Amino acid sequence: MKKIFLLIGYLAVSPFLSTGAFASTVRIVVPAHNIARGDTIGETDLTYATVDGNALMSGVVTAMDELKGMQARRVLAAGNPVRTDDVRRPVVVTKGQTVTMSFAAPGVDLSAMGRAMSEGGVGDTVTIQNPASYRMISATVTAPGTVRADGGVISSPTRTASR
Repeated sequence: MKKIFLLIGYLAVSPFLSTGAFASTVRIVVPAHNIARGDTIGETDLTYATVDGNALMSGVVTAMDELKGMQARRVLAAGNPVRTDDVRRPVVVTKGQTVTMSFAAPGVDLSAMGRAMSEGGVGDTVTIQNPASYRMISATVTAPGTVRADGGVISSPTRTASR
């Protein structure tokens, strides 16, 4: 009985087994067909593939939920690994678009119109220009055409004398 216990204890702490000397396989998500840049990815666009764990690059997506509903930043070739940098949230605020800015503080709710100076998806931080003061404001996209001002002024305009 003692010998079996010692043998099991040896296997559990064996340096050979704990170093990862055996090549394991990892299931990753790959496009089922080519996906064009700008396309929104659905579940039918994806499938799984198995790769050698030792050859796996960092940032490769392993769960379909990480890609569903995302937008391709570049062409995604069928069967090739997809990295998190290859996709982004769908753009719902585009550069130059007029957006509704909202700002909330205890006891105060304000809203105003602004012009988007960058693009972004829901949850992304974008730069918005206040058309009245020409100040640049940092804001978070909350919905298509709507942002929440974070309260930070990025830059203030330089006043010049006019005649």
